[in-house]
Amino acid sequence: MRSVALVLALVAFVPLAAGPIAAQSNPPPPPSPAPAPPSGNPTPQSGQYSSNEVVDAGHRFFGTISRGLAQIVEKAGSQWGLPNGYILGQEAGGAVVAGLRYGEGILYTKNAGDLRVYWQGPSLGFDFGGDGARTMMLVYNLPATDAVYQRFVGIDGSAYFVGGLGMTALTFNNIVVVPIRSGIGFRLGANVGYLKFTPTATWNPF
Repeated sequence: MRSVALVLALVAFVPLAAGPIAAQSNPPPPPSPAPAPPSGNPTPQSGQYSSNEVVDAGHRFFGTISRGLAQIVEKAGSQWGLPNGYILGQEAGGAVVAGLRYGEGILYTKNAGDLRVYWQGPSLGFDFGGDGARTMMLVYNLPATDAVYQRFVGIDGSAYFVGGLGMTALTFNNIVVVPIRSGIGFRLGANVGYLKFTPTATWNPF
């Protein structure tokens, strides 16, 4: 009789003991990690320049007149992303009703070498006066360095001004060139023209 009571007591004890063990063997899942905050700048892909790299190069190039360059680079980036090349050079031009502009500089790329380029082009519109300017051009979607030797068409006016710098934009197929200019006497108005890039200097803008 005593042995029967002992067996019954053990049977009653087993479920009580098994409950906490089962509960401990299946703990609640840990909380999922918080999502990473979105990045303010896009991540450069192979061959692209980050916004900081472009701004640093521009500051060294323009010197004390580079105030506002970061805002211009940010505005261009919001429209076309990150460039895979940029040109640093010098440009001169003048216009009354119809004008011409000429320039030369170096096209810099990360993985395709550097290339000397020349550019020429008419500018038609509400321009007046002359200017001589340091010019930085951001180049987007350039498939090869020699693909820059094209005629890029666009609204070649200073569409955006910040701190003594002006930004314009020209395109050919999927390539976009964004000149950033400084100098005495910005060109005013919507100047419908083009820039033609060549491997050698020429006075022929056509």
